[in-house]
Formats: sequence, structure tokens, C-alpha cells
Amino acid sequence: MAEVMEKPIRILLQTTIPATEDDWSIDRFSLLRDYLASVKDDEGNHLFQVTSRNRESDAEGNDPILSNLGESDFDELWLFAVDVGDGLTEKDRAGITAFHNRGGGLLATRDHQDLGSSICNLCGVGAAHFFQNYNPDPDESRRVIDDIYTKNISWPNYHSGRNGDYQKITPSEPVHELLKNLASPSGVIEFFPAHPHEGAVGVPPGETNGRVIAIGTSQVSGREFNLAVAFEWPKDADGNGQGRGVAESTFHHFCDYNWNADIGCPSFVSEPPGNTMKTETRALEDIKTYVRNIGLWLANKTP
Repeated sequence: MAEVMEKPIRILLQTTIPATEDDWSIDRFSLLRDYLASVKDDEGNHLFQVTSRNRESDAEGNDPILSNLGESDFDELWLFAVDVGDGLTEKDRAGITAFHNRGGGLLATRDHQDLGSSICNLCGVGAAHFFQNYNPDPDESRRVIDDIYTKNISWPNYHSGRNGDYQKITPSEPVHELLKNLASPSGVIEFFPAHPHEGAVGVPPGETNGRVIAIGTSQVSGREFNLAVAFEWPKDADGNGQGRGVAESTFHHFCDYNWNADIGCPSFVSEPPGNTMKTETRALEDIKTYVRNIGLWLANKTP
């Protein structure tokens, strides 16, 4: 009997803003999209089937895909919250919640201050995102400015380095499987793309099914801060329940400009870029391995 080939994992890459050329639209995540679409297993089969899109609105203002995501055939949603607070409607959130409750994997990421705050009351991973005016960090000592150079951006704004540079990360112990890289000399992922003003994430108070998996260090204050939180909720006896989740401190970990600053950025970005993501070959290899790991892990596969 012929072996049935396993279907590729269906991933939706989605922003929370309409297509806007001079903004962080989905086209600025093309390297991520193309890499995921290129990954193959040992038999040469594609591991992932990738759909990438910006937010759209129907006659009622809801995104037609997100608001019905629970009935879709997607396995994962990678949500890039690049809005100023209005990126999701209640029906959108309900659709994402239905998707998550039926086992769909969810990565949700944002940026500094209140950028992307539409996700803070999203199912599962939403409460792991701390903003300035919405769901602020439970640790009041962290409600302070870190990046002192970009004056028009306030806290949370951890300065992990220049766009286009890498940052050295500290995997939390025990090392989560998302941070393992057998091709690395250390066996773990050591590099993430840097960003001058990362947002804040953490395990929400009372949550017992999530943990911080990676820690960064501010290049300004020297303070450590959380880069990523992974969630795995228990299943019932039949294996049903909420999908796995990842909360990421900034969408810039996945952005073209942060993987290769030569690609360019929106006109409102004022900070001078770096280039060590290009000069340190292990840095790009690490973030690609991390991305592959996320794609497999959110689908309950072993990275």
C-alpha cells in the first residue's frame, strides 16, 4: 500500500492594516514568506503552504478571513499587529478565538508603546502583550523609557540594537525546543534580529501554561527583557483544545528590513541601520531556524 504523503502545514501570515505602501504591510515580510514556502522535509516535500495578506474589510468592517477563521482550513495564524489600536474588530477576535479553540496555532506580535494594541485582549497570547495604555506591564518598574534616542517613541521601547543588526539572546533554562538549533556550535539559537524599540511581553498573572523562552538585553540600559513567550495549554482525552501560542516582543524579528536593511523601510523610520545580520552568517541562519521551529511547533510537530 502506497504511503500517503502528509499535507503541508497551512500558515496564514496576516497584518492588521490595509495594504499601505509606506507602512509595515505584508510585502515587508516577503523574506519570511519566501523562506517558509521554501522549507522541505527530508523527502523533498514542502513543509509549509503559506498565504500572506493584509487586512481587508467587508461591508460591516470585519476582515472576511479573520472573522471566519474558525471555519477555515488554516493550521496557523501568524498575526503582525502593526496598527495603532484599531486593527481587529470584535468579530475578527471571535473568529481568531474559534480558530484557536479548535486547535489552531497562533503567533501574535507587535511593537513599541501602543503599536499593535488591538491584540492585547485576543485569546490566549493576547494577555502576554504589555502596552503603555492597554494591559500595562504588571511590573511597574518596567513602565519607563528604555530607548532614549528616538524621542517620539515611549515605553515599552527596549533598545536591542539597530535595525539590520543582530542581538545576542539568552535562551531560558531549560532550553525550549523552539530555541534549539543542531547546526549551531552551541546547539541553541543565539541570534535574533535587533530593533531600537521592542515591545514588552511576559507570562500573564495567573497563567500556568506559558513561559518565557528567550531574553534580550538593552544596549542602552543593560536591562534584560523578554523576547518571546510560548504557551501550551492542556488537551482533553481526545486531544482537543486550544492550539499552541507564541507571543513575540516585536514584529521586527520577522521583517525584511531587520533581516537585510538594504531592502529598505517606510519613510517614517529615522534611525540609522546596521548590517551585522548580513556580516554574521550564523545570525540569519538562527532566525530562519527559529522560524522553521515555530512553524512546526505551532502545528504540534517536533522541530
